[in-house]
Amino acid sequence: MKAGSGVHCAMLAGMEERARVRLLGESTGGPWIFGRSVAPVDWKPRDGDLVDVEDERGQHVGTGFWNSRSDVRVRLLSRGKKSDVRQEREFLLRKLAAADRLRRKTLRLPDTTSAWRLCHAEGDDLPGLIVDKLADALVVEHHALAFWQRRALVEEVLLELHPGAKVVHRVPKGAADAEGFDPEESPRDVGEVEIEENGLKFLVAPGAGHKTGWFCDQRDNRLKVAQLCKGADVLDVCCNMGGFALQAAYSGAWRVRGVDLDEVVLERARDAARRNNLANVEYIHADGFDALRGVAREKDRPGVVVVDPHKLIRSRARDEEGLKKYSDWNSLAIAAVRPGGIVATFSCSGALDLPSWLGIVFRSARRAEREVRLLEILGAGPDHPQRPDFARSRYLKGAILAVD
Repeated sequence: MKAGSGVHCAMLAGMEERARVRLLGESTGGPWIFGRSVAPVDWKPRDGDLVDVEDERGQHVGTGFWNSRSDVRVRLLSRGKKSDVRQEREFLLRKLAAADRLRRKTLRLPDTTSAWRLCHAEGDDLPGLIVDKLADALVVEHHALAFWQRRALVEEVLLELHPGAKVVHRVPKGAADAEGFDPEESPRDVGEVEIEENGLKFLVAPGAGHKTGWFCDQRDNRLKVAQLCKGADVLDVCCNMGGFALQAAYSGAWRVRGVDLDEVVLERARDAARRNNLANVEYIHADGFDALRGVAREKDRPGVVVVDPHKLIRSRARDEEGLKKYSDWNSLAIAAVRPGGIVATFSCSGALDLPSWLGIVFRSARRAEREVRLLEILGAGPDHPQRPDFARSRYLKGAILAVD
C-alpha cells in the first residue's frame, strides 16, 4: 500500500504476531528510537506497523510504530506488556479518554477557555499525534506516518469522546518530509469558529494558517504577561492573531501595538479587537526587525515588549542560522524597551534546550548594552504535559526580563 494513500487496517497488528526489532546498546528511555540505535532486521515491517522492541539481551522494551523512512525509526507507545497495544482501538480510546479527562475534569479548562490541547503527542503517550480542541472543532495534527494511516480510527475515537465535533486532519510539511510521505489531501475546510480565552473572543479557522489555527500553548503566558501591562505602552512583535496584544489591552494597557508580516493573521487580529471592543490596539504590517529598530529610536519607548518568533531551528543543519536570529531578536527587543521596562521573550524550537536559549538571551542583553534581571521562566500550559525523559516535549521556552 502506498504510504499515505489509504487508511491502515487497525486490526491486523493486533491479530498477527508483530515483528521484533532489537536495540544496539541500552535504551535511552525516551519514546523516540533512532535508526542508528536499531540492529539490522531479517525482514522489514511495513512502514506504519506496530513492532515489539527488545534490548540486546532479548528482553522486551516496549511496543511502537515502525517507519524505515524516518530517522525516528520507532515511536514507542507502550513500555508495558506486549498485550498493552493488542487492540489498537481500545488502546487509542483509553489514551485519548485519559488525556481528555485531564483537561476537562482535572485542569477544568472549560471554565476559562474553549480552546485547548486535547492530546500532546509524547506527553500523552501517543508520540506523533496532536489534537487541539477549538470550540466545536478538533484539529488533528499528524507528525507520524502511522497515525496518518489510522486517521479514520483516530477520528472515530475522537467522535466517541466529542460527539458532533468537526474533525480536521492536517500534516505539517516538515513532518511529512521527515516521515517520508505525501498526505495527498488538504485539510478539510470547516469554516470559522469563535473561541473564548480568558474573557476574550477570537475568530479562528481550524486547521488553516499557522499550526492548528490557534496557539493554545501560550494561553497562560498571555495572561501572565498582561498582568504586567496595566497602564503601559505595549509592543507585541510577531503578534500573529493578537493574543498577547489583546490580552494586554483587556488588562488595562493604555496603548498597544502589534506587528506581524502576515497580513491574513493581522486582519484576524483586527477583527478580534473589534469583536472585543478594544479600541486602543493598533496592528502594523511590518518586518519585526525593522519595527524594533524604529521603536528603539523613539523618544518614548514602550514599557513592555513581547517577542514571540516562529520556530527558528528546525534541523541541525540550520542551527547556526537559527541561533543568530534568536540573538538578533533578543538584542533588538531588549534595546527597544524603556529603562525599567519589561521584555517577554519566547522560543518554540524544541531542538534548543532551555539553558542554551537563556544563554543567548543574556548574551543578547550584553550586546544591547543593557542590564537585565530574570523575573520568571515560562513554558507551555498544563494541557501540554511533558515527559521527564523527553526534553523535546518542553519545546516552548519563555522568559520575563526586567530591563534597566
